[in-house]
Amino acid sequence: MRVVGAVLAVLAVLALLVAVHRYVWRRLVGDTTSQGSPWRRAGTIAAYALPLLSVGALVAGPAGAPFPVQRMLAWPGYLWLAALLYLTLALLVGEAVRPLLRRWLARRAAPVRESAPEPVPVPVPAAAAESAPAPEAAAPALPAPSRRLFVARAVGGAAAVAGLGTVGYGTYGVLRGPRVKRVTVPLARLPRSAHGFRIAVVSDIHLGPILGRAHTQRIVDAVNRTQPDLVAVVGDLVDGSVADLGPAAEPLAGLRARHGAFFVTGNHEYYSGAAQWVDHVRELGLHPLENARVETGGFDLAGVNDIAGESEGQGPDFARALGDRDPARAVVLMAHQPVVIDEAVEHGVDLQLSGHTHGGQLWPGNYVAELSNPTVAGLERYGDTQLYVTRGAGAWGPPVRVGAPSDITVVELASRQA
Repeated sequence: MRVVGAVLAVLAVLALLVAVHRYVWRRLVGDTTSQGSPWRRAGTIAAYALPLLSVGALVAGPAGAPFPVQRMLAWPGYLWLAALLYLTLALLVGEAVRPLLRRWLARRAAPVRESAPEPVPVPVPAAAAESAPAPEAAAPALPAPSRRLFVARAVGGAAAVAGLGTVGYGTYGVLRGPRVKRVTVPLARLPRSAHGFRIAVVSDIHLGPILGRAHTQRIVDAVNRTQPDLVAVVGDLVDGSVADLGPAAEPLAGLRARHGAFFVTGNHEYYSGAAQWVDHVRELGLHPLENARVETGGFDLAGVNDIAGESEGQGPDFARALGDRDPARAVVLMAHQPVVIDEAVEHGVDLQLSGHTHGGQLWPGNYVAELSNPTVAGLERYGDTQLYVTRGAGAWGPPVRVGAPSDITVVELASRQA
């Protein structure tokens, strides 16, 4: 039954994608170009080629394609997925504008009916009438595009500008690098000596065929400028193997913090060889917390593996990470996915630091993310435990963010005894 359900789900998704591509082709190409024109041929070719590139970008990594092939497919394939989303949304808005524009054009084209006085005949001498040249026939008016074609081109052009402009701006936001946010979090058990302790929270860097070494270096430079006391890398560092992406991660060795940099796995590490990546980040100077805890800066810092590790017998183990600690000490937990907040509450965690959601990444994806995550972005309280979710420093799939800008968050801990 599971196999049948999976097959039906795949077929439903494929049918939806075919229908959406057909709709976009019709509105941007079929309704705006004439049969046999070069523009129609180019648009039709693109309607077949772009989705094939997108499928190639999605399956190249899991299929083990050479990394140069993955990079070649990733840019056009993933960008088209984002463009398809916003072109479709813009065209759907255009459906509401289309009848209004037609009505306005029809009203402008309607003849103005006014009563005019009858012309008074002027007598013309016979000789003059015979010698006067015959009036020339009026030149026929040039055929103008029909109102329907004009409306189709106007709405389609506006939708293309809006959709592609949105994707372009969202791509610039990712390639520019994350902005730094600052959040103050008071903790009841934090001692006065740890008041003002600053943790730079970084998540979802997603190094891969698009975001590489330069992206890592931008993140490291941004973190170091904040001069944090500690760096917390909260999973989803990579989308690929150490062999392909090891050089892209090397700038992480340049992270500087008084109490060091720490790392926990995200779900994407388990798609990319989690054990190898844990070893590699250790070589780069980060301290992996695999269901483990350290004492630092007047509080406990704990980390649990991502729940995706359960398939390998390496899932989160809260008892191992937190079971024998001093309950009088404050504890900050690094856990990639916000959904483990219930277990964090049960184990008396003061603050959980998470990522995973990307803040939705592509609006209206935030509404979808809300269905499966207790918090999509920002700081919220669950009982005596506070949960902070960063939007992440990179992007998965399309290197595009709309309505959910990437960030590095400096969490400043505050003691109520200060």
